Amino acid sequence: MKWNLRWAAAKSDIWRPVDLQAAFAKVGFTPSLSKVAALWGGTPVTVRLEDLDKICAALGCTVADLMEAEPVAGAGGQEEQERAVGGEAGPVRPVPRRDGPRRLRPPN
Repeated sequence: MKWNLRWAAAKSDIWRPVDLQAAFAKVGFTPSLSKVAALWGGTPVTVRLEDLDKICAALGCTVADLMEAEPVAGAGGQEEQERAVGGEAGPVRPVPRRDGPRRLRPPN
C-alpha cells in the first residue's frame, strides 16, 4: 500500500506535522505529536479504522485518498501468476524419486 497522508494534507493546505495535529484536534482526534510525526514521515504498519475515520474527517478526504494499492513486487501479471500456480514453471511441490525399491536402514 502507498500511504498518501502528505498529499491529502497538502490538499488541505497543511504542510507540517504540527499543523496536522491541530487539524486532528478540531475533530476530537488527539494523538501525540510523535505519533503524528510517524504518520507524516512514513507508511504506518497498522492504523486503527476509527483513527482512519478521524484522519479523513480532519482532512476532508476518503480512505482511498490516503491509501493506494500498489502491485506486489515480483507478482507480475496474470500470466506469470498462472504459471507460478501450476503449469509451465515446473512442479509446485517436490517430486519423490522413483529409482527402485526403498532401501531400509539396518537396525541399530
